[in-house]
Amino acid sequence: MENPFLLPYTTPHGTVPFDKITLPDYEPAIREGMRREDEEIEAIINNPEEPTFGNTIVALEQSGGLLDRVTTVMFNLMSAETCDELDAIAEKLMPELSEHSNNIGLNEKLFQRVKHVYEQRGQLDLTPEERQLLEKTYDGFVRNGANLSDAGKAEFRKLSMELSTLTLRFSQNHLKETNSYELDLTQEEDVDGLPESALEAAAQTAQEKGKTGWTFTLHAPSFVPFMKYSARRDLRKKLYLAYNTQCTHENGQNNLGIVKQLVNVRMQIAQLLGYTDFADYVLRKRMAENSRNVYRLLDQLLEAYTPTARKEVEETEALARETEGADFKLMPWDFAYYANKLRQRKYALDEEALRPYFELSHVIKGVFGLATRLYGITFKENPDIPVYHPDVKAYEVYDKDGSYLAVLYADFHPRAGKKSGAWMTSYKEQWKEADGTNSRPHVSVTMNFTKPTPDKPALLTFQEVTTFLHEFGHALHGMFADTRFKSMSGTNVYWDFVELPSQIMENFAIEKEFLHTFATHYQTGENLPDEWIRRIVDASNFNVAYACLRQVSFGLLDMAWYTRRTLFEGDVRAYEQEAWKRAQTLPTVPDTCMSVQFGHIMSGGYAAGYYSYKWAEVLDADAFSVFKEKGIFNAETAQSFRENILSKGGTEHPMTLYKRFRGQEPTIDALLKRNGII
Repeated sequence: MENPFLLPYTTPHGTVPFDKITLPDYEPAIREGMRREDEEIEAIINNPEEPTFGNTIVALEQSGGLLDRVTTVMFNLMSAETCDELDAIAEKLMPELSEHSNNIGLNEKLFQRVKHVYEQRGQLDLTPEERQLLEKTYDGFVRNGANLSDAGKAEFRKLSMELSTLTLRFSQNHLKETNSYELDLTQEEDVDGLPESALEAAAQTAQEKGKTGWTFTLHAPSFVPFMKYSARRDLRKKLYLAYNTQCTHENGQNNLGIVKQLVNVRMQIAQLLGYTDFADYVLRKRMAENSRNVYRLLDQLLEAYTPTARKEVEETEALARETEGADFKLMPWDFAYYANKLRQRKYALDEEALRPYFELSHVIKGVFGLATRLYGITFKENPDIPVYHPDVKAYEVYDKDGSYLAVLYADFHPRAGKKSGAWMTSYKEQWKEADGTNSRPHVSVTMNFTKPTPDKPALLTFQEVTTFLHEFGHALHGMFADTRFKSMSGTNVYWDFVELPSQIMENFAIEKEFLHTFATHYQTGENLPDEWIRRIVDASNFNVAYACLRQVSFGLLDMAWYTRRTLFEGDVRAYEQEAWKRAQTLPTVPDTCMSVQFGHIMSGGYAAGYYSYKWAEVLDADAFSVFKEKGIFNAETAQSFRENILSKGGTEHPMTLYKRFRGQEPTIDALLKRNGII
């Protein structure tokens, strides 16, 4: 059998032939990809002509196509549909892939050619996108050790290989730990308070595992409703502790030591390159620019939101004491439960009663319909496009003029081989060929929504609808990409700008005009009542300050780990509790630990960058004010957002793009106003 990675893709739009790829295909294809890229690099180095933007920078940009094709599939599936065998393949190949990357990044002859072009940049007639690519390429070499001594380069190789291995182990450990826990309940009194939807899902999980009763897991669609609705405080505590002590146990999935190694290796890499700490290294290429500006944002949010957050917690505890007694102490496993009761009392809003209006197929039509109304694009499911799991749907996306725009994969439900959370990724970036042909992207949104049961279709929570909008915003950023170079397209932007397109879409979730386009009862066809929509809007800022401080606490923890300038040898739990204590509003539980499962900052791309979620809220509140002013479906505003932000990728500095759309720099005022703080 021929290796499908090594053959031309004959699928619709050249999509990945998932139906033909087998586990044994990865290793030989990756090795062949590395061999071909080595040949391409040698051709650049041995070019007898003077280095130019075309024969060096563009040639380098276009190298490694096969390797990128294979590793993109492998790493995406390690998040969306992995297994022990795929994990083992990745673990085996990660050191070699890291070494291969280092061989390119630390190649002295290649760097001298790049440096020659970079030093001539003032005399070159380059477009803004070409200038950005040149600067990004040169900086990439410097930030990956090209200016180091031979001894320094050897140390950089060792540290970067260690980092790649550690991030993989961290992620694998967390996924295994999440999948290994089950709370099995068999008595009616054990599930007191839980809504029908949660019970049906838990019964289905139990049945799938050959058990009776109800099985609850640490996956969000199971964990979240249990913490919100279960009347059994002892079981809430049990599940909370199971969730928040993941990867701390004395077994093969313990990440406490790995956290120490990760933060130390990142610090050592940064200092080897001449930076004071890892945050200094990261933030030089962010809108924030430095740690001072990050802390200024976090401090502003702390000052603005803390008084309200404390009142929110006090109000929740007061409600709890009405039923539990005056000496009741609100603990973290109590907060969601009593906060939900308080929300129902204040707004008469029952999230479970909303679910029938958010049947998944209706929500899909609503979200896709929003994109059609704003941008004129349309979606058509194509069953001939291969997918990596039967749950996945593949859509062709067409632009407003009817031309093909992109492929969109949608993967909605949890399963054993999928990590928790929600994310967007690409299986193919967008770029333009030398003849001007626009090679369009293949984008994926992956989530962990409530599954259908034998008796009901997938009925989403309002929060899941909001999550869909968020990830779809990332997808639009990828699908609308219209750049020359793939490394500049779509979401390849400064990390603290990448959340703007996603978070601006969340604003539509509480807009009556939008909800009326799709929110109908899956059985009766009745529209979501206007009174309920009013309650959704009224409740939209419920506990908003508590939620803000929670995000700020994660930002503080992230910065504490990555502004370190000495090796960390201490207690991970104690360090964590000290790092974020300014933003804590509930009692600390000693044995719990966030860092060991905080994939965003340990194994994902948010190390020294978690603040960007709050920064993006500042941006999205400010940007959405334009939609609110001109009409939320205003096509002219949407077109401006598409042209100035969504299609531009990383071709210009993000503040330049933002001001072109908004007409001014953002301020925190729009966010404070939206949240009712001012």
